[in-house]
Amino acid sequence: MSSQHPLSNTQQPLDVYGGDEVSALVLDAGYCHTRAGFAGEDVPKSVLPSFYGSLKIGDPDAPSYREVFGDECLIPRADFEVKNYMSRDESVVEDWDAATKMWEHMLIKRLQPEKPTPPGKNGLNDPFEDGEGDVAMLDDVEDQEKPLAESPLMMTEAPWNNGKAREKAIEIAMENWGCPAFWLARTPVCTAFAAGKASALIVDVGGANTSVTAIHDGMILKRSIQKSPVGGLWLSGQVRSMWDNNDPKTDIIPSYKIENKTPVDAGAPAQAKLRSFPYEISQSFRTYEEERLITEFKESVVEVWRGPGKYSNPGNEDIVRSQPGRVFEMPNGSNQMWREQRFRVSEGMWDEAAALPSSETITKAQTIPELIKAAINAVDVDLRPNLLGNIVVTGGTSLLNGFSDRLNNELMAMYPGMRIKLHAPGLTAERRFSAWIGGSILASLGTFHQMWISRKEYEENGAGIVEKRC
Repeated sequence: MSSQHPLSNTQQPLDVYGGDEVSALVLDAGYCHTRAGFAGEDVPKSVLPSFYGSLKIGDPDAPSYREVFGDECLIPRADFEVKNYMSRDESVVEDWDAATKMWEHMLIKRLQPEKPTPPGKNGLNDPFEDGEGDVAMLDDVEDQEKPLAESPLMMTEAPWNNGKAREKAIEIAMENWGCPAFWLARTPVCTAFAAGKASALIVDVGGANTSVTAIHDGMILKRSIQKSPVGGLWLSGQVRSMWDNNDPKTDIIPSYKIENKTPVDAGAPAQAKLRSFPYEISQSFRTYEEERLITEFKESVVEVWRGPGKYSNPGNEDIVRSQPGRVFEMPNGSNQMWREQRFRVSEGMWDEAAALPSSETITKAQTIPELIKAAINAVDVDLRPNLLGNIVVTGGTSLLNGFSDRLNNELMAMYPGMRIKLHAPGLTAERRFSAWIGGSILASLGTFHQMWISRKEYEENGAGIVEKRC
């Protein structure tokens, strides 16, 4: 492989991982979901919520806790809390113990074949009472192969991730899992590569926050990084606020509480029998289930006013009222037609004055158009036209109906006379997983094998190597 790709530097790499032969793993962690899979594939094999369950077991006075991962485990149970290993404000890992367990569950349990039982434990070599049989087998713990000893690992990280967290990530990969090679890539850079661009302005509208980052020749322009809490969870707060102030008030009753229901007409009170549980359901589980219901509402009902101009401009509400609305049925059977409200909910992302009163108030600087303006103003004047011509829209919340149209209209009004081009993939998977896809492309390139931080380098330089190299 190395003969096909001559290395640019004179020093031969310590370990060369031949291009396409590598079964490299790619792990992309976010606040709402964590994605894992093999490099070279077009979608992640394993996508799990970053929320996990914590079960209280054992003695009530000195309880111990067991973590469970995956959607199928998040069901009503006694002494059960739902937690997240990421921090909501920063979208970086907060609880490293849980993160390590979650990633092991995804990378090892879900993506690796079952390892054969070591010979000393499979019962075939146990000595017999009469002294006949095989010699007792001693398993040397050191000789047992680490779980990922044959898979280089590429992880993505937020561009504002701190040095300690980066060192912790390489430590886990090398010490716990025995990876032969490791690399940390920044999320916006991977997104740019997934879109086939080396220079771009990445607008990432995710679950916990929205970030805008300028990439030039595959490098992040540090000064341009802008971050705001206006993401999917903020939008959920707006939906809650709308439901609270609705007439009649819309109650959020998640589906796990419903035993059966009778269909009713639009606007009529619900007729449903609620389930009763012999144990107390924790608030964190209830909130998680409510969030799932709101996500369904956001996906099927909420829409962005496409413009031109703000939704609050006179006459716009009347136009919307004359158009057909969308009906949404709650798990308890109550249903209602949503017309102008579904535009008003998302308007706060663009115009802070239109945001509904909720626990998180936002400033003008935190709206999406202002974030882009701040990012563009932070970079060199000569780079601006190229960035505006290569705007990549990504993140699950950017899939709201009408989002790209509104963004285009806002930017045309903000930069008249400039050529503005949005790259917003139509495939939902491409928008939700773009950072993972970019990582998958990068890790599977033949020319990338000289970039990996090899095990040998890690052993020579320690965890600090990640700061020098990535």
